[in-house]
Amino acid sequence: MRFSILLILSICCIQPYAQAQYWEFGAAAGITNYHGDLAPDFSLQAPGVAVNAFARYNIDSRLCFRVGAAVGTMSASDANSNNAYQQARNLSFKSEVIEGSAVFEFNFLPYHHRTRRGKNGYGTFTPYMVAGVGVFRFNPKAKYKESYYPLQPLGTEGQDIGSEYSLIQGNLIIGGGFKIDIGKRVSLNIEGSTRILFTDYLDDVGGTYANARVVAGQRGSLGVVAAALADRSVEIENATRLGSEGKQRGDSKTNDGYTMFTIGIHYTVYNLECPAYSFNY
Repeated sequence: MRFSILLILSICCIQPYAQAQYWEFGAAAGITNYHGDLAPDFSLQAPGVAVNAFARYNIDSRLCFRVGAAVGTMSASDANSNNAYQQARNLSFKSEVIEGSAVFEFNFLPYHHRTRRGKNGYGTFTPYMVAGVGVFRFNPKAKYKESYYPLQPLGTEGQDIGSEYSLIQGNLIIGGGFKIDIGKRVSLNIEGSTRILFTDYLDDVGGTYANARVVAGQRGSLGVVAAALADRSVEIENATRLGSEGKQRGDSKTNDGYTMFTIGIHYTVYNLECPAYSFNY
C-alpha cells in the first residue's frame, strides 16, 4: 500500500517544474489601428473594434505559448488627412480582419498564477513581450453611390482577372503587455501588438494608376464602378485629376500593417498538484 502511494506521488511530483505548467483561457476587447498608404503616420485616424479569444499554456514562470483567434475592423480615408496630395487622391476603404495566431510570451518577472499568490518566489504581476505568427483574412471595401463594393474583385490598379492579390495572408506579430492577478484564478492582461504584413493591399492601394478604360473593360457589368473607385480624384471639385496611367497611387516600397490594443480577463485551469503527506515509520 505504501509503495503504491509513493509511486503515485512520484509520478505526480517528480519535479517542482511540472507544477508550474497550467492552462489559461480568456477573452479580450479593445481597438484596432490600421497603418498604410491612407494613414502613413501611424495616427489613430479611425480606430476600429477588436475582440479576441485564446488559450495560453504556461510552460514555466517565464515562458508561455498561446493560440488565439481575433476579429478586428479598420478603416481610413484620404479626406481625413492633412496632406494635400492625399486629399486630392480621395481614396478610402473599410475592412474586417479575421485572424488566427500562435505566439510565445516571455515574462520579464517570474510569474505563476497560483491559488496561494506570491508564494514560492513567484510574483503576481509582470510585464511581458509577445512574438509569433498569424494568418488573417481581409476584404477591403469602398463606398460608391450609397453602396459598398469589395475592391479586390474590381482590379482597381489594373490587375488581370485571376491575378488579383490574395485575401488570405500571413503576418508576424510582435508586441508587449502587462498581466496581473486580480483573483485566485483570474488575471487581467493589457496588451498592444502590431502585425507586420507581407502585403501592401490591406487598403487596396499599393502601386500605380492603371488605364481607366482597361480597368472598366475587364470587369464587365461592374466596369463603371471599378473605374470610378480606381481614381476618385475626379470627385473633388476643381481638383486636378491624378489618375493618369503609370502615376503613383500608393507606396509600393512599404507594406501595410495593423495594431491591436486590448484588455482581457483570463481564467486559470491548474494541473493536478500534489497534496502534502507525512509517513510515520
